[in-house]
Amino acid sequence: MQAILENNSELPTKPEIKQLVTNNRIRILDTDFDCITLSETVEWIVQLIKAGNRGYICTVNVAILMMMRSHPQLQNFVNNAALVVADGQPLVWTSKFLTQSLPERVTGIDLIDAIAARSEAEGLGIYLMGGTAEVIAQTVLKMQSKYPKLKICGFDDGYFNESQAVKRVEAISQSGAQILFVGMGVPRQEVFLEDNWTKLGVNLAIGVGGSFDVYAGIRKRAPFWVQQTSLEWLYRLIQEPQRLWKRYLVTNSQFLLELLRFMFSCSRYTKTLLSAKHKS
Repeated sequence: MQAILENNSELPTKPEIKQLVTNNRIRILDTDFDCITLSETVEWIVQLIKAGNRGYICTVNVAILMMMRSHPQLQNFVNNAALVVADGQPLVWTSKFLTQSLPERVTGIDLIDAIAARSEAEGLGIYLMGGTAEVIAQTVLKMQSKYPKLKICGFDDGYFNESQAVKRVEAISQSGAQILFVGMGVPRQEVFLEDNWTKLGVNLAIGVGGSFDVYAGIRKRAPFWVQQTSLEWLYRLIQEPQRLWKRYLVTNSQFLLELLRFMFSCSRYTKTLLSAKHKS
């Protein structure tokens, strides 16, 4: 896959884009996360667009992190992201045991609202695609009501086949939007972005999973205290037990196991370095 960063002339390197806000990254398992807050992420987006550059953001939680280990295309997609943020409190907690801590959790649902607010102020256009026709229409209605001056360039549902994808891409490209939200679930939304990136025409794209359901009020979000205690997965599980029980049981167990291995390897590496320094 080609590098997913480009501007109107030469292809900029990833560090050139990143230093608009931060160059700090921390590695958890096989993924590098940007040490960046929600407000810094929004500022990064505005600067990216004003500079005439293009890139996409990946919001990675524990479930996605585990899925990437058996899905090379998804891993590659995340590796090529202009920005990777931690969409999960367990990842923030894990980082505190490493060389550098993630400042906070940056979720897809929080990004949608924060970007919409800033886009209204900056006059930036957005396009929304995903969910059912009812969900996306309700999302747009709520967003436009909350941000009446926001420029919504278009929207569409996320249920389409391969032949219909061409028209979706054309509609996005011709809309004049600078920002694209895609909520079709992982990894379908990532595959869509990868396959059509050069034709979409937007400056920034973000895969937001099932966030439109929450934004539209179809599904409730966990209270803040539940989010902070890393139990939002349990709150979602109670709402959708048949769909989510296996996913959370497997991914959470896998994450704990892989994390223990990761921490053990880091500990052994540190001891080896200290031993080598002591001998020298």
